[in-house]
Amino acid sequence: MAFEYPLAQFIPFRDAAACARARAIRRSDLCTHSNPDFRIAIIDDPVEFYSRFAIDIVTRISEAGKTGRRCVLILPVGPVPQYAVAAEMINRLGISCRHLVTYNMDEYADADGKTAPADWKGSFATAMRQSFFLRIREELRPPEESIHFPTHENIGDYHKMIEDDGGADCCYGGIGWCGHIAFWESHLGLEFDDDLAAYKQAPGRVVELNPMTIMQNALHSFGGDWSWVPPKAASIGPKEILGARDRSFWLDGDLGGGVSWQRFIARLVAHGPVNTLVPGSILQETNCSYTFLGGVADDVEIDMS
Repeated sequence: MAFEYPLAQFIPFRDAAACARARAIRRSDLCTHSNPDFRIAIIDDPVEFYSRFAIDIVTRISEAGKTGRRCVLILPVGPVPQYAVAAEMINRLGISCRHLVTYNMDEYADADGKTAPADWKGSFATAMRQSFFLRIREELRPPEESIHFPTHENIGDYHKMIEDDGGADCCYGGIGWCGHIAFWESHLGLEFDDDLAAYKQAPGRVVELNPMTIMQNALHSFGGDWSWVPPKAASIGPKEILGARDRSFWLDGDLGGGVSWQRFIARLVAHGPVNTLVPGSILQETNCSYTFLGGVADDVEIDMS
């Protein structure tokens, strides 16, 4: 028997037909896209997935060093397993990162928009130092002044800081439950109506986190405790993401046991309409690698077992 209903009111993107089309995409059809530069891949083995992610990062650093130029990367905190692998590769191969300049995508903020101190254990600055930078041997490590994190004080100039460093060679990232890229949330698109051109030029700012983002981050970083997740964040915007010379997005939202929170939104981002209410959809029109960890690519189905 048919059962029809509208989307929940808090969800900004309300095209039920587009959602149904995305939901119906089978795993076997996921990697086909009209833009050949939007390169979709599926890697089933988690070890290979994070190793390939690490190799991508290290290769860019190494190749830039060989040609005597800086390597400017925009980095996410999630996912993180690739960073330990990358650090180990850098140490074993003796690859200098003195020419590496990094800009993290985002950082948590309180209700007043003040970003978390770098030494708070839940901060992205802490996570990046522990998972990546401090794992690199000191003599190979990038200089402290080349490692940047967004704050309430610099977020208004963050895009200019990246531009002044020659622009990002690559913007790495993932896709949030609401479709966000960095913490550029789905509801921010309501400010732009359908003006996609203006939306793409929007730089970073301090944003209110979407309810789905609060729940997603509670799930994987705060022990399931949604009361512990900060309400806001400083985040780069579409301008910084599209301003990079390349993009590399990795989707590992697989909880195991056949459960993945990312399975539907990954499809809507990659194969739904390009619009202001599904932030990641703007990647479709760029040169971008978009890689699924196996379980995320599985078909979207109702399972009440």
